[in-house]
Amino acid sequence: MSDSTGTILLIDDDRVLVELMSDQLRAVGHHPLAAFNGTEGLHIAAQENPDLVLLDVMMPGMSGWEVCERLRERSSVPIIMLTARDEEIDKLRAFRLGVDDYVTVPCSFAEVLARVEAVLRRTRRRTAPAAGFRSGGLSMDFALRRVMAGKRAVELTVTEYRLLETLARRSPCPVCLDTIVGEVWALGADTGFEQVKHYVWTLRRKIEPDPDNPRHLVTVRGFGYRLQ
Repeated sequence: MSDSTGTILLIDDDRVLVELMSDQLRAVGHHPLAAFNGTEGLHIAAQENPDLVLLDVMMPGMSGWEVCERLRERSSVPIIMLTARDEEIDKLRAFRLGVDDYVTVPCSFAEVLARVEAVLRRTRRRTAPAAGFRSGGLSMDFALRRVMAGKRAVELTVTEYRLLETLARRSPCPVCLDTIVGEVWALGADTGFEQVKHYVWTLRRKIEPDPDNPRHLVTVRGFGYRLQ
């Protein structure tokens, strides 16, 4: 399988559209999976681990917004919203939830395919295994689970390390709070954003030269955090 083809999960209540797009995706080398409501989509995503999700917003029962939130709680799978909603407020909401692209319909299949393949290529480059992280005086070795601030070894708790590694593996991209909670804490854990803020606070006191004016672990207001 090339960097621009993969298993694509379509979640949309429009059966005709899903079947048509499935045929078109299959014809160019993708492996399509179909779900006709949010609950079914989440189940298939958990079972099949797709490479990308094409997600409608307006569905009966569980909306695309809720599906996106639940996917982000458990996975960093690339998501493209495919919807007739073209208001800026909807696009901003989607990107804040962590989608990778937002496509308004009607549009050509050629455009959808180009966006799918671009996201797959970009994501696979971004998620290629990395040996570590280095920026300024801060460095991480993922294999050894070692963190250095200058020449000083930094002792971290298990949760602190998971949080730092989650941010480091996506650097320099910001990571939303939902993704942090989903990857750092076990599924079903009673974890709120205040707990995330607490661990960010403790991390800054261990890795930052000036914790009150952080230069590595920075807040992206209204979204989450970035390691730089």
